[in-house]
Amino acid sequence: MKAARHQTFGAPEDVMEAAEAPMPAPATGEVRIKMTLSPIHNHDLWTARGQYGYKPELPAIGGTEAVGLVDEIGEGVDPTLKGQRVSVAGVHGSWAEFFIAPASGLVPLPNQISDEAASQLIAMPFSAISLLDFIDVKAGDWVVQTAANGAVGKIFAQLAQAKGIHVLNLVRRSEAAEELVANGLPHVLSTDDVDWIAKAKRMVGDAGARAAIDSVGGDLAEDLTALLGWEGLLVTFGTATGAPLKLSSGTLITKHITIKGFWGAKVTEMMDPEKRRSLIVELVSLAVQGKLTLDTEAIFPLSEIQNALKAALVPGRKGKVLLRP
Repeated sequence: MKAARHQTFGAPEDVMEAAEAPMPAPATGEVRIKMTLSPIHNHDLWTARGQYGYKPELPAIGGTEAVGLVDEIGEGVDPTLKGQRVSVAGVHGSWAEFFIAPASGLVPLPNQISDEAASQLIAMPFSAISLLDFIDVKAGDWVVQTAANGAVGKIFAQLAQAKGIHVLNLVRRSEAAEELVANGLPHVLSTDDVDWIAKAKRMVGDAGARAAIDSVGGDLAEDLTALLGWEGLLVTFGTATGAPLKLSSGTLITKHITIKGFWGAKVTEMMDPEKRRSLIVELVSLAVQGKLTLDTEAIFPLSEIQNALKAALVPGRKGKVLLRP
């Protein structure tokens, strides 16, 4: 079968190549899925670099999420799953014509959800909805998030808005802020504006924000704590700059601020199965209602994996880059 795989770790656009790979066979409790579309996520890129929390054995096929048709089932799997269109995430090797997934992780799909949306329905949206649950905020609270123009940022803002939670959306470029505003997102500021902190404080009010979510790192962390209120929560979700967090001891002490890390994969692994199911049902319902927008930038065949990866690395994309067989 066709696949996109790497035999060494390094820059994804350099080490990943289109190649032939053996057809996988499902074991007990597993299914084989014929891939329709599979997205390129940031964690896929970090995995190819060998710098993610999970490090695959080489050679390794990339990809962790997809939409496709159940092609074959393993022992102990419900035979009615065969032929169903499903979404699945948290797998390994979805950048291939066929890949293996646990039957327990499949999400059957209603016809109202397109393949493009279904291919990216779980990983980023589930991270966003889990993150919203993790920070434990309620209607009327303020949350500040950085990287608001990223996939999780856009989805988080939609989910929070649906629950009556106010989100201050921060980006690092004025062009990105203009794009979000043009797409109807409220409360958007660019941190390249010299007065952005003063504007942010006016938005969130004297009580400050209940929580702040940082995906940038570096000096910005100190600014975020300045926007938090009493016993505010700072959550580190990512690090676009790679720089250590800069924090003021005085602010942490006088506001009783808590700092937590959030790794979506681990949160999902430790989550109660019933709670996970209810959150996924909520995501599917929102997608069917048109309240969850999942944009696509471009679609490439597996044979053009290098071009696809280069497209995925372009800043300011309007949506995900997807792969097809």
